[in-house]
Amino acid sequence: LPSVSGHLEPGSHQRVLMKTGLILLIIGHLNFITGALVHGTVLRFVVNPRDAISLQYAIANAASVISALLTISCGIAALMLSRYLAPAALKWAVFTLSASSSLGCLSCLLGLAVSIGLTLGSQGRVLLAPCTFTNIALAPVSRECPFDPTRVYSSTLSLWAISLLLDLMEIVFSIRCLLLTIDLLRL
Repeated sequence: LPSVSGHLEPGSHQRVLMKTGLILLIIGHLNFITGALVHGTVLRFVVNPRDAISLQYAIANAASVISALLTISCGIAALMLSRYLAPAALKWAVFTLSASSSLGCLSCLLGLAVSIGLTLGSQGRVLLAPCTFTNIALAPVSRECPFDPTRVYSSTLSLWAISLLLDLMEIVFSIRCLLLTIDLLRL
């Protein structure tokens, strides 16, 4: 609720910051879990330092996990600020964390979009690179894979799409937190 001067009242700041901090905390944890699932199920087997596409997958996924940690930190700091509005150092910490989180999530959003595009363009060949296909007379095609290759293409794309949506939500709520701290700092 705006006051006469155009700024939110302290009680309103506390409620909005608390809600924003909780949302950032939840979204950050969900994105962290999604990134860990992608890495644990597929990318740890696929990454080859000599292959540019698989290296891009690993970098985009690592950046996604790091931005999720930044978002979690921003959520925690926003929750602390909602409780204690007075300390200027805490306001500046939330300002810095929310700006870093929004920029980090934007770069992850772009990296994941590139990963999805490369995967769709190559029809998942890079994801199945560690698998060797042999033709045995008894079985038409036999696969030797370090992971289950049956749904790796659709699973990876689904998890990346979820992470893409979570990054978009992180950007929105990090910018909201940034605008709240700008208002608190009277910038």
